[in-house]
Amino acid sequence: MSTLKRAPRECGSWRWDLYDTAAPGLESALSVAARMCDVLARVELLAPIELKYSWYVLDVGPTGITSTLELTRPLGEPSVPSRVRGSRPSAYPSADIADINVIGPGTWIDAVRQPRKEPQLVGLSLSTAPTGLSAELSVHHDIWGWYDFAGRPHPEVYRNNAPRLTAALEELVTLLDAPPEPGEPTYFGAATPEGLATPDAYEDGLGPDLTSRL
Repeated sequence: MSTLKRAPRECGSWRWDLYDTAAPGLESALSVAARMCDVLARVELLAPIELKYSWYVLDVGPTGITSTLELTRPLGEPSVPSRVRGSRPSAYPSADIADINVIGPGTWIDAVRQPRKEPQLVGLSLSTAPTGLSAELSVHHDIWGWYDFAGRPHPEVYRNNAPRLTAALEELVTLLDAPPEPGEPTYFGAATPEGLATPDAYEDGLGPDLTSRL
């Protein structure tokens, strides 16, 4: 059960273009996803439980169909790609997978250092496009920033969680042998290579109140 407010757009995102370090295609994407999940699991940010992916037909476009596969076995097992392909919609026998989203809960730590589970604490997606593999990490909650969504500082929550995100990003840089490209800023925040940027405070010490768009 969710206990955090979730923004409809990213508070921050980080993208790795892996054209030079990983082959395109499903097997490669799932292998990279498994290794990224190992990093995220070590800091309890993501425990993968299912894959969600959309289908497209080359030279035609998206089919409008999205499939979900429960991960009854570890993501890195050799049988997973065939299980994914086995869910191809019968109406589109030549369909391929456009993007893969790895879904699962993570753990955040509240102001009194109590660990709490949260569905989709971080987002992880990979593109299997034939032009090259890419991966993206994203966050939609205010626990990674100095202010909550109402603009109130929450330093204890920030200190209990932001360093964990920074540590994960640093380890992913080592794993993927490349720094990420921070995503475009949204109404809800902006990414830096280490985490989320802190907006300037107003004269009363508060930050931006973002609750009207939640």
